[in-house]
Amino acid sequence: MVLQEAGIEREGRLHKVNLLQMDNAILAFCYEGSMKLGTLAVSTPGLTEGVVGTSSVLLGGRYLIAARALAERSAAIFKKMSLVSLNTTLSEGEALRVYSELLDKVKSS
Repeated sequence: MVLQEAGIEREGRLHKVNLLQMDNAILAFCYEGSMKLGTLAVSTPGLTEGVVGTSSVLLGGRYLIAARALAERSAAIFKKMSLVSLNTTLSEGEALRVYSELLDKVKSS
C-alpha cells in the first residue's frame, strides 16, 4: 500500500487529496480543511483504452456529478477500481476542477 497526498490553496482554504494505492484499488479522500467523509462514488476502469468503466454514487446527496467524475478519472488514471470521497464547500464545477488537478499531482508524484 502506498499513501500519497497533494494539496493546493485557493482563496485562503487548503484543499487536499489523500490517496491510498493498493494492489487492486484506489481509495481517495478529497476534502478541504481537516479530513472528512463526503459523497462517496465508486468506478471501475474501462476494459479498453479511452473507454469509461461503470460508476455509481454510493452515499451522499451533494456533488453527485463531481464525485462520480472524480471516481471515473481516478479509475482511468490508475487503471484500478476507485472509491472516492468528496467533501468541500466549493461549487460543484470548481470542486471538479480543483480535485482533478490534485489527482493529476498525485499521479505524477
